[in-house]
Amino acid sequence: MLLKRLFDVVVSASALLLLSPLLAAVALAVAIDSGRPVCFTQERVGRRFRRFRMWKFRTMSAGVAGPPITLAGDPRITRAGRFPRASKLDELPQLWNVLRGDMSLVGPRPELPRYVEMFRERYVPLLELRPGMTDTASIRYRDEERVLAAAADPLAEYAERVLPNKIALAEEYVRTRSFTRDLGILLRTLRAIASPRSSRAPR
Repeated sequence: MLLKRLFDVVVSASALLLLSPLLAAVALAVAIDSGRPVCFTQERVGRRFRRFRMWKFRTMSAGVAGPPITLAGDPRITRAGRFPRASKLDELPQLWNVLRGDMSLVGPRPELPRYVEMFRERYVPLLELRPGMTDTASIRYRDEERVLAAAADPLAEYAERVLPNKIALAEEYVRTRSFTRDLGILLRTLRAIASPRSSRAPR
């Protein structure tokens, strides 16, 4: 655990420094396109059920109400928000969450409180770890927004199929986690981001 935390701190601090021009460019694009704020925070459930504010670049219109999940073609997504969402650049501010200790680079993705409560018992062992910027489910569900958009009832699809599948993948990660596996997940995440999106729904 000490090695994992040290790795998180070194990598997140280095990435924030090295990527600062890119972070500034995304922030400027958001500000020019739809004003401020350029980031938004959302309450998520962290280690041992402690809630924290997770950071992202704002890719949706500010102050517009809507469902808690986002679908492909969601009208709330701004022009400047399309590319950061597709490329996952909108997730980069979470490096600050990693540096603070709210999150890890790799670990079960942090979920909204309402969904954690639906599966609280299954989350107990998962939340002994810090939630991560990426995990196996993030790679498997790279096209989640399109999968949900194709469902007759996207909210039910997420709660009844997608989220249980994500939890199962997180449970498998907890059983088999290692520093070497974390490195593999990071590399697979980078490859997934760099490669074209698959048109197939995850299974």
